[in-house]
Amino acid sequence: MRKLTILLTAVAALALPLAAQTSAKSPAPSTAKTKAAEAPAPASTDKASIDKASIDKAKLEAYVRHLFVWPPPIEIAVGDPTPSPLAGFSEVRVRGSQGNASQEESFYVSKDGQTIIRGSVYKASDNPFKSNIDKLKTEYQPNFGTPGASVVLVEFSDFECPYCKEEAKVIRENLTQTYPKDVRLYYMDYPLESLHPWAKDASLAGRCIFHQNANVFWDYHDWIFAHQEEITPDNLKAKVVEFATPKGVDGPQLTKCIETRATEDEINKTKAMGHAVDVTSTPTLYVNGRPMVGVLEWGDLKRVIDYEIEYQKTAKNAGENCGCDVTLPAPGVASAAPKPGLSKK
Repeated sequence: MRKLTILLTAVAALALPLAAQTSAKSPAPSTAKTKAAEAPAPASTDKASIDKASIDKAKLEAYVRHLFVWPPPIEIAVGDPTPSPLAGFSEVRVRGSQGNASQEESFYVSKDGQTIIRGSVYKASDNPFKSNIDKLKTEYQPNFGTPGASVVLVEFSDFECPYCKEEAKVIRENLTQTYPKDVRLYYMDYPLESLHPWAKDASLAGRCIFHQNANVFWDYHDWIFAHQEEITPDNLKAKVVEFATPKGVDGPQLTKCIETRATEDEINKTKAMGHAVDVTSTPTLYVNGRPMVGVLEWGDLKRVIDYEIEYQKTAKNAGENCGCDVTLPAPGVASAAPKPGLSKK
């Protein structure tokens, strides 16, 4: 679905004694979501240096409500302070939610609680998307493309989401045809259960198929999007088994896998991964760690991929060909299973 936002008004930088805000964020659904912050030079901060007593959650909540114009019934959750790369500052995550809409922001709060910075902190020597790259674990996820590619796409998607269907068509029709050697895509299940009643079961079934035959998974991916309007919670299992068995998938084994929800932990892990990189809607695509949200025109996506291909020729700090990882075959894993991706320096 398209990203739901509860930001009710654009907010300019506030020059208040209580806070120093360094960026305003208002991402468009079909463009990359970026953040920037001007801040003191990064420095390491360990947990021992965090003074939790200086973070007054009630005051921070009131401040954020005023900043974004988030009155009740919007709910605010202020997280505990965690180490930050800014000397003398702790990172505090604040989440606003109402119904199915949500938005999460990072704030950097000084030890005395008197200065607040909103934005992202980058280390000039690292890839600006290193944090996302580190969190996106692609081992043994459904994938297609070239092993060792300089550009890795990680897609968070929902089989019942109509916008994901649109984006899937764009990717499947263009990606490998345009980039036969330079790109690899990994698929991550991110079913939005509150909106789509059969999405998670479709993800479970897809993983069951993937474990039997990694190549048939992509046939399933294309088939279920194409038949999205015909599927219901009641007929999903029967239709999946009917589709998969002629392709060499063992029907009884598939049925048992679906009925016992044997792959549910895998879906929960990809959803947790999505939360860790701030996925709030589907489809969300990461191009070498760079987030791109919503249905993308092929020209917009191609422009970013082209840039990354050229950039990685010298940077070599993303993709799968930087030579950073050395792995051994995993016992019991089919040869078609993907290798780890998103290597980095």
